[in-house]
Amino acid sequence: MPPRFLVLAALLVSLMAHPGRAQVAPSALDDSLTRLAEILGALHYLRGICESGEGNRWRTEMQALIETEGNTAERKARMTAAFNRGFRGYQQTYRTCTAAAGTATRRYLEEGAKLSREVTARYSN
Repeated sequence: MPPRFLVLAALLVSLMAHPGRAQVAPSALDDSLTRLAEILGALHYLRGICESGEGNRWRTEMQALIETEGNTAERKARMTAAFNRGFRGYQQTYRTCTAAAGTATRRYLEEGAKLSREVTARYSN
């Protein structure tokens, strides 16, 4: 697990929680948060079957994101549904860790890191 993704995810959560953050159009931020939630769900499943030893790390990251950004019932429900969609999509496809599952994991780690950087840069002060 690249530590940079965890640092970026933590930075995203902390910056989004900052009360002085810039006001943005809800739809753009919501789209980004929804995609990040879906990535976290996929990683929670894929890292589990690939025996990463991370336990509930991705679910915990998701809980932190919801606690920070789930400020409306609608947003919370959307992010939760996205996490579950990401998890179930791979649960239906992979039962064991394969080369393809490893490739998907790497791509999600990269996309999640990129998305975290973009959201942080765009929506923080």
